[in-house]
Amino acid sequence: MANNDELVFLPLGGVGEIGMNLALYGYGPPSNRQWIMVDCGVTFAGPDLPGVDLVLPDISFIKKQKKNLKGIIITHAHEDHYGALNDLWPGLNVPVYASRFTAGMLEAKRDYEGSRAEIPITPFKQGDRINVGPFEIEAIGVNHSIPEPMSLVIRTPLGNLIHTGDWKIDHNPSLGPLTDEDRFRAVGDEGVLAMFCDSTNAMRDGVSPSEEEVSAGLQKIIEAAEGRVAITTFSSNVGRIRSIAQAAEAAGREVLLLGSSLKRVTNVAQDIGIMEGIKPFLAEDEFGFIPRDKVVIILTGSQGEARAALAKLSRDEMRNVALTKGDTVVFSSRAIPGNEKAILEIKNGLIEQGVHIITDNDALVHVSGHPRRNELLKMYEWVRPQFLVPVHGEAAHLVAQKELALQAGIPNVPRVRNGDMLRVAPGPAEVIAQAPFGRVYKDGKLVGDIEEMGIADRKKLSYVGHVAVSVLLDSRFDFLGDPDVVAFGLPEVDHEGELMEDTLYDAVLGAVESIPRSRRKDLDTVRESIRRAVRSTANEVWGKKPIVTVFLTKV
Repeated sequence: MANNDELVFLPLGGVGEIGMNLALYGYGPPSNRQWIMVDCGVTFAGPDLPGVDLVLPDISFIKKQKKNLKGIIITHAHEDHYGALNDLWPGLNVPVYASRFTAGMLEAKRDYEGSRAEIPITPFKQGDRINVGPFEIEAIGVNHSIPEPMSLVIRTPLGNLIHTGDWKIDHNPSLGPLTDEDRFRAVGDEGVLAMFCDSTNAMRDGVSPSEEEVSAGLQKIIEAAEGRVAITTFSSNVGRIRSIAQAAEAAGREVLLLGSSLKRVTNVAQDIGIMEGIKPFLAEDEFGFIPRDKVVIILTGSQGEARAALAKLSRDEMRNVALTKGDTVVFSSRAIPGNEKAILEIKNGLIEQGVHIITDNDALVHVSGHPRRNELLKMYEWVRPQFLVPVHGEAAHLVAQKELALQAGIPNVPRVRNGDMLRVAPGPAEVIAQAPFGRVYKDGKLVGDIEEMGIADRKKLSYVGHVAVSVLLDSRFDFLGDPDVVAFGLPEVDHEGELMEDTLYDAVLGAVESIPRSRRKDLDTVRESIRRAVRSTANEVWGKKPIVTVFLTKV
């Protein structure tokens, strides 16, 4: 260990927001640190980003020093922890360590998206230890709402760190592993300098109910239902899918899966042997032949996604599958903030069809995969870190965990947000630098920032539309034929009932004719006059200024 070696933590996503988790840990002198990346997640675009498929973290900081990036460790296969890997790995080309399930999901995702990146995965599972650069990393099994999640112990010459990833304590999960209390306690005995801990449910008191209670709740609903039962949940929650399938079988019902992501996940789960004992699922074209009280549908769309199976059912748009009056739809999920309106629209569509709706407000049909306050307190007691850094959360979640940790006697909880480089050791933990961070956007096959992808202009277009004007001038700078005006996304007629394109056409004529012929030689001036005239005329008659493109040619 050199005298000026430092241990630093630098989040580029997920700290100050929910989703897009990406953490860097660095070791060595400031001029030549060796790095590891933990997780590489995405977040999803809202209506404010028209056309954007995914939002990815900006990794320009680590790209510049990729020769010092020794590896990427993925804690589990949720999109907000691994979803950016296919798009960002090709610029890094470093070893990736992940569980068999995560590796299978990456491959299925690559096939589905048709991406070119073939990412070599080194299998890494609970109990394994690996050396990556100056770090020794051990995987500890935890419970979460997906197969094979793990926390990481990161051992360094300056002290041990724990990166919890997503976790909760569930003594009766439908799918293992149990959160490994003994291992956490043993690492706590060894001494833990700092813990970087999931804050998602830090505002919720008590303990999360067990998945076993959710299974029992779902079983009761299936047994009591007179018609079909459709249950929507997160497609990655294999434990929940197993619970539903077992409850359906116990009630003498067959199970149909709807939604491509759900099928991909269950295929990967089957490949690695975690769907054993579950009867084969129905094919879609068999659905019509099964009595209504003998079927359970597990389907995607719990967050109101317009193209998912549930939305299509609510609009009665599926070829082989439909719901009828008296059927039941269960939302075995919680609304991610921002999705409430879309979910409500789907519920209303189903209610119009006479379908009963059950949510987690009506019965215990969902439990989160993250620790509530009492579970966090238990983890503090097992690990006993010298200081704690709340991660995975918006400001409200991070501050709630900070207050809880201070009350629990952890003496130091530094304030860290995306882009803050925290010196973990030596000396007191403090933010010593800022790194560039932010968002880039996957838009079709391309990835870039908001300007490069034209997203700002696209937003503008969605408010004000576009007018294209084509003008030909002859050798004497008079009109050669009539100008062409094409308006896209503008009202068809103005306030007097005149066609908008005719009104704008008159503005083009007026703009050119008001310029003396001798001054029309300056085509840029003419072009700008036309653009301004069209914008101000539109503003006069409509109250908005469209984007205007002028094609001006002298023949």
